[in-house]
Amino acid sequence: MNVACEPGRREDATVKTGRKLPGIRVRMDAMADTTARALHLLELLQSAPLRTGAELADRLGVDERTVRRDVARLSDLRVPVETLRGRYGGYRLAPGQRVLPLMFSTAEVIAVFLGLARSQAASREPGVAAQTALSKIKRALPATDATRIDALLSTMTRTPQHGDSAPDPAVMLALAEAVDHRHVLDLRYVRGDGTPSRRTVHPHGLVAHSDRWYLVAFDTDRQEDRTFRADRIRSARPTSGTFAPPLPPDLEGRLLDLFADADYQFRVVLHIRETEERIRGHLPRSVARLERLDPAEDREDREDREDREDREDREDQEGHGGPPWHRAEIHAKELDWLPSVILALDCEVVIEHPDELRSRVRAAAMRLLHSAGADHPSPMTSDERRVKRDRA
Repeated sequence: MNVACEPGRREDATVKTGRKLPGIRVRMDAMADTTARALHLLELLQSAPLRTGAELADRLGVDERTVRRDVARLSDLRVPVETLRGRYGGYRLAPGQRVLPLMFSTAEVIAVFLGLARSQAASREPGVAAQTALSKIKRALPATDATRIDALLSTMTRTPQHGDSAPDPAVMLALAEAVDHRHVLDLRYVRGDGTPSRRTVHPHGLVAHSDRWYLVAFDTDRQEDRTFRADRIRSARPTSGTFAPPLPPDLEGRLLDLFADADYQFRVVLHIRETEERIRGHLPRSVARLERLDPAEDREDREDREDREDREDREDQEGHGGPPWHRAEIHAKELDWLPSVILALDCEVVIEHPDELRSRVRAAAMRLLHSAGADHPSPMTSDERRVKRDRA
């Protein structure tokens, strides 16, 4: 048996022979229990793609021969452990036919629990799967950890939630499988106005954006790429058809471009003299298409709208350098948010289209001038009012 000597203390220890060895303190290693050691081994294998025999022996406090015996015990329990030989060999878990008994530390359990709790709190229609998972985790926790989680949750304050429903886990799995196997999908989908619809799509991928999941797919009816909010997909049934994979797409970029190209009521075109980085700080890719303009072409285009004096002033400014001009195209449901964005850009902006936006900007400018006291006397102080009364 393995014993360890601890300097500084002298105790008698009895080993299996029954003899007492004076002067030696026997420290029984916590991993002497083979069951506990096997569970610890399983936890180590779950936490990394590959573990070497030497690494496992060091972590468990045993020799590599004992590690091999413990691996064999796990295999006898139908835990699929693969042994890789060679210079870069070791041990790893292989996909099994059943769910492995997961081993979590207290911090990991709390992280999983809080993640599920946050998902539930942010959803208007909490999912049954998340609710049952929370209940199972809570029941499996030691009493002390459950008490700590209750104390943590009791101290957390949430603002009123106006979020959307969480995606159905079964739908998400069906979408992911269809993307992986290039299966054509028959979707039951609910539009933003609550109208149900049915779509046949070629799924390209799932993208998480702004706390929502989106499916980027080719709509066979509209013959164009579309985005579908995963929480609005009621069912996703694979058909017998498949489709050829497109060129490797930039799914995140494609999603943002589709947002910017959405078919909304207003098409806004602005000419903005500023760097792309500064513009994107106020008009992100999901809101506006941005194109850098050639200086000569942009000057020629603006000459149609400006008189000669203004044009000469602008040419003088351009001659001294400065940020380039960009053309921003925005598709918007409403225009009321754009005047504040134009003001926040704090640079030269020319509204090319539409006229309704020009009117809104003029009205906003008048309100700002009025607030700044440009069209009426500034309010008098109490002393000024008293002096005025005395003079009267």
